[in-house]
Amino acid sequence: MKMYLNGVWVDRPQKIEVRNPQDGSLVDTVPKATAVDMNAAIEAAVARSAQARALPVHQLIKTLQKPPDILANRHEEYARIIALEGIKTIREARKEVTRCITTIRLSAEEARRLNGETISFDQMPGSENRLGYYSREPIGIIGAITPFNDPLNLVAHKVGPGLAGGNAVIVKPDSKTPLSALWLAQAIHEAGIPPGVLQVITGPGREIGDVLVNDPRVRMISFTGGLETGEAIMSKIGLKNVGIELGSNCPVIVMADADLELAVTANVSGAFWAAGQNCLHVQRLLVQADIYDEFKQRFVAAARAYRVGDKLDEETDMGPLINETAALKVEKMVQEAVAAGANLLTGGNRTGTFIDPTVLENVPESVSLACEEIYGPVTLLYRFHQLDEAIERANDVQFGLQSAIFTRDLQTAFRAAGRLETGGVMINDSTDYRIDAMPFGGVKGSGLGREGIQFALQEMTEPKVVCFNL
Repeated sequence: MKMYLNGVWVDRPQKIEVRNPQDGSLVDTVPKATAVDMNAAIEAAVARSAQARALPVHQLIKTLQKPPDILANRHEEYARIIALEGIKTIREARKEVTRCITTIRLSAEEARRLNGETISFDQMPGSENRLGYYSREPIGIIGAITPFNDPLNLVAHKVGPGLAGGNAVIVKPDSKTPLSALWLAQAIHEAGIPPGVLQVITGPGREIGDVLVNDPRVRMISFTGGLETGEAIMSKIGLKNVGIELGSNCPVIVMADADLELAVTANVSGAFWAAGQNCLHVQRLLVQADIYDEFKQRFVAAARAYRVGDKLDEETDMGPLINETAALKVEKMVQEAVAAGANLLTGGNRTGTFIDPTVLENVPESVSLACEEIYGPVTLLYRFHQLDEAIERANDVQFGLQSAIFTRDLQTAFRAAGRLETGGVMINDSTDYRIDAMPFGGVKGSGLGREGIQFALQEMTEPKVVCFNL
């Protein structure tokens, strides 16, 4: 497949092979772009950014209304490409396509609501003869660097509000899953986006990603990925806007008064969706002592019943990790925890890129599983007695993306919501719950800024004040 440079689908002699992580089979190839290509993309964005800025709102809306219809008409094709190049089962992939359709439709709707306000300048003595307002203007060129785990919808979360705000957007997708981003660009191209306003450049991050990050003409970097890469980007970025989501080590508190069936069902899904390669993955389950043993029995049984296998099989619940390197890392972290005294309740087995749903208890706080992001199908069980103890443990990591609590008591829910140090607190849902309209992001090492179309659009535009002295 070709990459999308300045409104043209272009190829290059050197290729990146896109392989199915399930069996290593070749799905497709994409051009291996160079720094020269990324510079050309930036030049095109500079040349076209004035045109993007000048697009009337009705044209932005029209351009963003068409791609969802294209995706809906080709829903199964898009789902299949997500499943083939990435980690998701076909059922998980279909849900991602549906979410992407919503994300782009929300972007079209928010384009019409991007308004400013009047300002009461006469609140300041001596300014009685002044009146004015502020409006919101495009920030300019946005560099979007996207991960492998949601290769379609996370691209949409950057492209949708970026275009809705009148910006030019350059996408650098993960080299392991670039096809979904290119397919989305096809739909937006068919909708009539002006050349150079959206570009998708495929290539190695160290060569083309650094060019995108370092160039001062790129006024914002929107990145989703790991903490280490995020910190490296922040050290290079200079004076520009940034939206960075860096993952988590999500905690869920289960109180003794919780609906046990709901808590087990929701958290099994939250733990093993997309093989745990998900920033909202339920990594730590803190269960009140009164129900700990029963919850453990039910949760472990549900984990053992989770069906692992062929991603395209309708009966499969969970597919592989993105590559064997990732699987080996997870296997090593589990082995390290067991060697340190953790009790392996189920799973822990690796076959190539597949790892069985894994549950541990009594994991020492000193091991990496307890404090880092696992990014795999591994969940830890902890027993607690009092809510304060659970909240303290939930907060005792460097991350803070989302947390959750299961309880029937409203006071307990509000108390936890106020004290949990995360960007979102889910009540009677797992940490994996999200809709594309809500503000999404974290605190501490989980990142800066917020996604969610309305909120991303605020960060991808900037206010301009106009004041009349009459």
